[in-house]
Amino acid sequence: MTTTSRELTLNMGPQHPATHGVLRLTLDLDGEVVMRCTPHVGYLHRGIEKLSESRSYHGVMPLTDRLDYISSAGNNIGYCLAVEKIFGIEVPDRAKYLRTIVFEMSRICSHLLWLATHALDIGAMTVFLYCFREREWLLEIFETICGARLTVSYPRIGGVLQDMVPAVLESLDEFTSIFPGKILEYETLIDKNRIWLKRTQGVGVISAADALKWGLGGPSLRGSGVSYDLRRDDPYDAYDKVEFEVPVGENGDVYDRYRCRMLELRESNRIIKQCLSALPEGDILSPDAPDLDIQLRGKKELIPDMSLWNASIAFGDVVPVAPKGEIYSAVEAPKGELGFYIMSDGTGNPCRMRVRSPSFIHAAALEKLCEGGFIADVIAIIGSLDIVMGECDR
Repeated sequence: MTTTSRELTLNMGPQHPATHGVLRLTLDLDGEVVMRCTPHVGYLHRGIEKLSESRSYHGVMPLTDRLDYISSAGNNIGYCLAVEKIFGIEVPDRAKYLRTIVFEMSRICSHLLWLATHALDIGAMTVFLYCFREREWLLEIFETICGARLTVSYPRIGGVLQDMVPAVLESLDEFTSIFPGKILEYETLIDKNRIWLKRTQGVGVISAADALKWGLGGPSLRGSGVSYDLRRDDPYDAYDKVEFEVPVGENGDVYDRYRCRMLELRESNRIIKQCLSALPEGDILSPDAPDLDIQLRGKKELIPDMSLWNASIAFGDVVPVAPKGEIYSAVEAPKGELGFYIMSDGTGNPCRMRVRSPSFIHAAALEKLCEGGFIADVIAIIGSLDIVMGECDR
């Protein structure tokens, strides 16, 4: 008598539309049950870390936009804070508040895109359209303040590119007044929806101990009940001047990770509102900052200015020289802890730069999260981690 084996190895990706980038998973299945999940990354590798080592500190800024391109302003600020530690630059108070505002704007943009696509992956389409409605508002504000919607490069080493005009501040104030009602609309659509609950509750469970062991961060860690947030625990810019709560979950499942992000939308809105009301007057760029935006006064200055943004840089008076040393600096990005390790050899560009990207850490954790679940659960689990392969394959 022969028996029929139910074991099967299945490749999910790298072209699968619900993996949020070029991610390949090898699933060892017993029927519909995932016995083992093995992530394969590197399909989107662009060598950002290595490219950074051949550019000036200024020239690295546009590269950081391309890490988590859904939250480029957060990447920019994380990098700026690291370089400011090397140079010993103190950022003016107004610039700190402006950077905090754009960081939380990018967090809201990131969470809205996450919610839209996560819901769509599970089968809810209406919330996708609702989320893009509010995200578009913020993207238009980004376009007004810096001329770009997605890869903004608005922060600068020592401050920000330019001040926000009154019309932008008024638009932001209006947004913060309206946005809480919009969040309620999203929740009305799916928060208690029985299909949504069936697909998210008890799925992709990870305990607090395992979440820490796997190095999870952001809502993926806080969803397991670990109250850790760098904005509160190691504050930077104006986060020590504002009040906000750090939402945490209890069960560590897909639903708790969803709820943490929904509550964070409200807290980000609250932070922006506080920054707008307490925005101080003053400079937007430190006088100690390296001279990035050289004003062209003649043809002879054209080439030195362009060299700041070029991989082939000229040293000396044009490119600021950093002291020798090494630092690690981290920020609370929308997806978790985003860290920059920079080693300086005393020249005008980083000797070494490495990025601690949350998406890379979370992609590895799929092995743990998907084990024992169903094939359909894999999609919900990936969505709950909010992975962007641009920063995973840096």
